[in-house]
Amino acid sequence: MDSHIDNILKDLEKDDFQAYLLTQFTNVEYISGYRPTSFAFCIIKENPIIYASGMDMELATRDSTIEVKEYESYKVMIDELKKEGIKSLAIEPSLPFSTYVRFRDDFEIDSKTYIDKQRMIKMPSEIEKIAEATEIAQKSFLQLDILNNSGTEKEVAFDLVRLMIENGASKESFDTIVTSGPASSLPHAIPQDKSLDQPILIDWGAIFEGYCSDNTRTMVYTERQQEIWDIVAEAHDKAIKSIKPGLKCCEIDKVARDIIEDYGYGDKFIHSTGHSLGLDIHETPGFSLRDDTIIEKGMVITVEPGIYLEGEFGVRLEDTVSISKSADVIGNLPLDIV
Repeated sequence: MDSHIDNILKDLEKDDFQAYLLTQFTNVEYISGYRPTSFAFCIIKENPIIYASGMDMELATRDSTIEVKEYESYKVMIDELKKEGIKSLAIEPSLPFSTYVRFRDDFEIDSKTYIDKQRMIKMPSEIEKIAEATEIAQKSFLQLDILNNSGTEKEVAFDLVRLMIENGASKESFDTIVTSGPASSLPHAIPQDKSLDQPILIDWGAIFEGYCSDNTRTMVYTERQQEIWDIVAEAHDKAIKSIKPGLKCCEIDKVARDIIEDYGYGDKFIHSTGHSLGLDIHETPGFSLRDDTIIEKGMVITVEPGIYLEGEFGVRLEDTVSISKSADVIGNLPLDIV
């Protein structure tokens, strides 16, 4: 049996649950290799099964490594589980409430993060896909020739997505951020129909064979912008150098945050230092003040400190690292591309 399923079965046994219900598309894909296009119920038990929609049966039968049945109704599915003697059901934390209410009268239910725990540690093949996604994204970024680009923010964002797809991505891994001038102080700014201003902040990523990449670069032009860029770069570099297995994620956040605070901009660093990624762009754990997860070999996490000066500009610099004995930056795009 798949090692991920085997590990989850051990967790279920330890917590006295008989089955684990997953519906989030990337969780189903992680367990089975099949990514739903409509809906699916993946139930991990001694004999795991996926109830797939009729529209997905050909795809599911082709791709899934575990048994697939065509979904008929909640009643049929629940009756089949009850016939197996299943009385207790763990659910993924993201399970929609509307789905939960269908099961709650027939089973003892609790939310468990077994799947998140499995997805924290990437296999070498997963890291290779993230690295390929990063290579595609970074190559595409360089092809933009951003310093000589006369397009609007919207056009640049569109061109970057097009280039990533032309270079082998299936699509962008999140809505590409191209922002400039005062709007760069908005961490999740939306590209506008206006010419590029200064500075220019671009946050982008590609998906390759299901796996995401994530980078941010900020191109600065004035002495004041360079001063802030230098602080963010120092926080970025020192945080990466401090990463090693055995430390807590919050300790890495503190490294970056302390540097920015020492320069007097602590209140201008308004998000966490980083997040894991994989089949989803945001996974656990993350480098945040509240995350005391122990760093382990095989984790893949972003490092993205930023300083945001409201009404002036913002600077963020982001790379993704894979963790072995230390942190290895994925990709080779310099922080300063000028």
